[in-house]
Amino acid sequence: MFQPAKQNKIFEDVVAQIQEAILSGQLKPGDALPPERELKELLRVSRGTLREALRVLEQKGLIEIKLGTGGGPMVKDLSDDQMRDTLALLIRHQKVSLAHLSEFRTGVEGEVAALAAKRATSQDIKELEELLAKARSHAKRGAGAAEDFLAVDKEIHLRLARISGNPIYLLIHTSIHGNIDKYYERFLDMQGAALKANVRDLELLIAAIAAGDSEQARSVAAGHVKRFSARMRKAVRIN
Repeated sequence: MFQPAKQNKIFEDVVAQIQEAILSGQLKPGDALPPERELKELLRVSRGTLREALRVLEQKGLIEIKLGTGGGPMVKDLSDDQMRDTLALLIRHQKVSLAHLSEFRTGVEGEVAALAAKRATSQDIKELEELLAKARSHAKRGAGAAEDFLAVDKEIHLRLARISGNPIYLLIHTSIHGNIDKYYERFLDMQGAALKANVRDLELLIAAIAAGDSEQARSVAAGHVKRFSARMRKAVRIN
């Protein structure tokens, strides 16, 4: 499983070899890595280099180092939470620009909508229409109900990701829609006109999904992201 580390990049090579063994499934969640002495001999590295590499792997969430008798480095079970948290930090601390977020979401939201149009069951469509009715109800109450409206809007987007059947899209949607509120709070005007436009987009989107029209669903979803992202970017320039 392990080979002597390349001497010009010892530290990086140790991390890469152990990481690959975990990601390829040679080492599975709950498995213990070989004892330190054995790992040192297999990799032909110093104790300090090995321990530093293990610390990096622990920071990445790939292993945990247990103390005491029978302890040592153990392979962790990779969870969606770890990946969501990493993306969430980028979004919540606004390390991702609005332009980058818009560019990314335009493609992803469009593809998710297209897949949902192909894969939605009659029950899925019924549930989407129920959510749409809630969104309409909140929108009628005006700007004071913007928070409630956005909560339903988020639920619709997450429902579409589930309907797509692709867990990667669901993971990404959960991270983005769970943390994009900071951008909305600062830059998105949810007055009457904006609420009406948003409701209209949701109506067109759900109608396209109900009709099984994947290209129309893709177009509506992408257009929605572009328009509202443009509004937020305009607000950034004004502020």
